[in-house]
Formats: sequence, structure tokens, C-alpha cells
Amino acid sequence: MTERGNVYLQKSTKDKIEKFNKMRGQAVKSKEFWDLVVITAVDEDQRCAYEIQITDKLERKELPLGISYHVFADPPGCKIGNGGSTLHSLQCLHDKYGKSLSGFKVILIHAGGFSQRLPNASALGKIFTAFPLGNPLYQMLELKLAMYVDFPSHMKPGMLVTCADDIELYSIPDQEYVVFDKPGFTALAHPSSLSIGTTHGVFVLEPADVPTISDMQYRTCSQFLHKPTIERMRKSNAVCKREEEEFVYTDSTYYIDHSTAMTLLNIFSEISPLTCEVDAYGDFLQALGRRASVDYTENTANVTKKEKGLVEIRRKIFHCLKGTALNVILLNNSKFYHVGTTEEYLFHLTADPCLRAELGLLASAFSSFCLEKTRVCVMHSILHPSVSVSEGSVVEYCRLDANVNVGSRSIISGCWIGTHLIVPSDTFMHSLSVGLDGNTGFVTVAFGVEDDLKKNVSSPADMKALSLFKRSLDNCVSLWGLCLEKVRFSGDASVCSLWNACIFPVCSDLKDSFEMSLRMMNALDTGNRFTLPENTKLTSLQETLRYKNLKEMLKYREGLYEDILRVNLSNSL
Repeated sequence: MTERGNVYLQKSTKDKIEKFNKMRGQAVKSKEFWDLVVITAVDEDQRCAYEIQITDKLERKELPLGISYHVFADPPGCKIGNGGSTLHSLQCLHDKYGKSLSGFKVILIHAGGFSQRLPNASALGKIFTAFPLGNPLYQMLELKLAMYVDFPSHMKPGMLVTCADDIELYSIPDQEYVVFDKPGFTALAHPSSLSIGTTHGVFVLEPADVPTISDMQYRTCSQFLHKPTIERMRKSNAVCKREEEEFVYTDSTYYIDHSTAMTLLNIFSEISPLTCEVDAYGDFLQALGRRASVDYTENTANVTKKEKGLVEIRRKIFHCLKGTALNVILLNNSKFYHVGTTEEYLFHLTADPCLRAELGLLASAFSSFCLEKTRVCVMHSILHPSVSVSEGSVVEYCRLDANVNVGSRSIISGCWIGTHLIVPSDTFMHSLSVGLDGNTGFVTVAFGVEDDLKKNVSSPADMKALSLFKRSLDNCVSLWGLCLEKVRFSGDASVCSLWNACIFPVCSDLKDSFEMSLRMMNALDTGNRFTLPENTKLTSLQETLRYKNLKEMLKYREGLYEDILRVNLSNSL
């Protein structure tokens, strides 16, 4: 992107944030904002957690008022994917609003799932991931609404579909607007490298009537390619060139007009109840455009789990959507950021100068202590003045007592760290509250920031293939004085991973919980044996989420909130 482009992008982003800030805590006027904000959840437990947090945000006037916010949980049973969640949400909206839905502008944010690649978002949801800007502090929900703040006043009734773990920034010329007024699907498209195209959806454009270059163009798509190879991009004529540089247009967010939404609802009536995962991008968009072919329905190369009935469902979707237009809005001065893994989270919040400048991210946001370093991120936390946080680390929703030292490239979330404790570099530690046997307990999970929580083996006997802090899990267990044969894996015993390994102690106190887990991690670093207290109950992150005490965790955050206000007030006097 040119220097001119960067300046315009920063200004446009700042304008959107300022516009949204004026709406926070205010009753918004009709047609200037969304009629309905819909968030998806993976199950009823997550739905309840989301609704409690939205209610709290409305009471604190962190969101626009006077509109309806809905959370819809996926139906119980097998996973249905974000495409299935889209269809299910449409059904819920139709059941609630009937014909009135035809006049509503809806934003649907996919936020279901357990965020295994960014575990600090697992308990309370990735849509509530904090970002270091705004007062009150922004979370992903506010950021998504701010970045799309100009859309509702320039769109016909329908639904905008987006995800909770990405950010799209764009700028367009003054007096121009992104307009969603065409029938069918209308997708935002971003110029990307060919390598990025292999992990995204890629648009094959119809030839332009008059070739032009501008920050925004309205075009028609002849075919949508889902995670194609570079060879396929070239064969399909998806590759564009500007000043000898090759690129492709990749997907992010898309709009469906109301009539097309009703077509999707009719499809749902034919294929429900769903018995497999449906992709809101690959399974819907590949059916669109003049050159769409039914061949994609047989291709399961990009499917994580090959389920019975998927091909048949894809065929039904294809035949129902065939002939539907796929319009694209080329945002040539735009950027797409994905924030869904620990690596991405650390990079974008501490090391990436581009996103920091574009969003105006702070080193310390809504916290009691201002840091001189710029390549750190502290949010909604109270730090003693003697605390040291090394560059590249994120601290959120924490209390850090005197002389605490946090190493580099670490994520510390929801923790209370006692005096003189040292957190090693490249460490992820997250404290949660649980309700077990009628009692409130605390669990601090700890992983290396590069550990793969999803990698699994078929038996506990094979745990040596799993790696925690660069040590095999069986070696870790031995250093903690545990019997290998007695190590438990929660949930499905045929899928053993760090996610469901019961290796984290349950404590009665938040500070003790952190210190106990830290001592276990230190044993792995030194190779010195550490023995857990007798009769210590051990649990996994998966099990902790199942028995999480949501009210206790939110109560802890509320206590931090009040203490930060009090400390900052006294400092200002």
C-alpha cells in the first residue's frame, strides 16, 4: 500500500471510530444504525454467557441503545458450521419477526466455537476479546460495529454476514459510500497476495466494461474459488496485475438481500435438521456466478471432518442458489487482519506498527499504570508501579502485585499474580473460575504460546507425542510426580490433546491458583521435580469451560473496573 493509501486508511478508520463513539450509550435513530445485531453461539451455555455480557455492556452504555441484540445458539447435536448457524439464525429471526423482517437491516456475527487457538477467548467468547482503545474499553463487538458503522444507512433491508475474529479496514473517496442495494449476494473484496489467496476465498471477476483504477469499484463475479491452489487461480483467470505486481481479490464479509435470505430459509427447510457442517463461504458462494459448477460439491479437501450427507446437502444448496448474482465491491485501499490465534494476537497488539497506527491502539488502555514501552499491551488491569512487562507481551483483566516480572511474548489473562513472581517468556497463562461439587474454585491453565492445543492422539498411552512447553507431555507428567497411567483426559477418551488433558490444579484462591500452575511450569523449565499437594484435584481447559463460574469471572472483572476508576480518579487529583 502506498504512503498516500496508508494516510487515507488511518483517517478513514479514525472517522469511523469517532462516529461510533458518539453512538455508544445513545439511542440511535432509525436508518442510521442496524435494526438487529445478531451473534451466534455454539450452545445454550455460550448463549447465556454472551447475553449476560451484552446486558452488562448496555447497562454501562458501551453499545448503541434503542435496537435489539440477539444471541442464537446452534441447536444441540452435531456441529453445523457457520453456514448452518446462518441458516438457523435466519429461521430464529423469521420465527420472531415474521414479515417485519423484510424491512430490517441485520448484522450477523459468527462467534460460536471454543477458540482453541486463542484460549483466553474461550470462556467469555472471541466476540468479547478486548482491544486497547476506546473509553470504555473496546472489545471485538464494538470494533466490528465501528468498522461497519457507515453500512446501514446505505443498504437495502437484508443481512450482513461477518466473523468475530477478523478486522477489515478500508478507505474510499470522500462523498462515496459502500452501497448494498443489489439482489443476490454482494461481497467485499480485498487485494491480497497469491499465497494469502490459498487460505481464503478468491473472486474471479467478469471483465470490466471500462477498465479503471480507483479505491472502490463495483464488479460482478463469474466464479468463487474456495482456498484454491495458485495454479487454479491462474487457470481460472483470478490473478490480476498492477504495476507488474500480481494479486487476487479475497473474501471477508458479504451482504444478502432479504429476498435471497428467504431463499436460504427455503433451503434450510429442505435440509434440516443438519447432520454435518455447512460453510457460509465455501458452500454458499461457490454456488454463485455464471461459471459456478456443481463439481465443488464433491471436493472435500478443505473439510476438517468428512461427514455423511455433506455432498448431498451441497448439491441442494447449489441447485437452489444457481443463477443467483454474486456482486463484489473491490476495496482497493483496504486491509484484512485475522486475530484468531495466539501468534496473531501477540503480533497485532504489540508488534504490528500498521494496525497500531490505523486503529490508534495504546500500550496501556483502561489500566492503573501507564507503561513507557510501546511494544506491550496492558488492558483493564491494575499493575503495581514496580511491575515489569517485557516487550511483545499482553496483560488483560489482571492484578499484578509488587515486583512482578512478565517475560516477552507472553499472554496473561484474568490472573492475580502475587509479589516477586516471574512469568517466563513465550508463556500463556489464563485463570478461570469453576463451580465444582457446589464450591467455587480457580484454575490457571498454562501453555507455551506456540503449543498446539488441537493436536491429538488416540490414547493416553501415546501422550508422549503431545508437546507442552517443548517437552513431551509424558515427561511433564513425570516431573510433576504424577502416575502416567492415572492421567485423565476429559470428554472423548479417543481424542487426547492438551485441550482435554487434566493437568491443571483446582485451587480455592485465585492467587494460589496462578502460583501453583507457575511452579509446575517452572519445573518444566529447570527439570527439577515438583510435587503437587496431596489430594489436589486436576482438570483440563475443556472441563474447566464446561464447569466455568461465569458470574464469578464477571464479578472479578467488575471489581477491577471499579478499582481502576478509583485509582485513576485519585491519580488525577
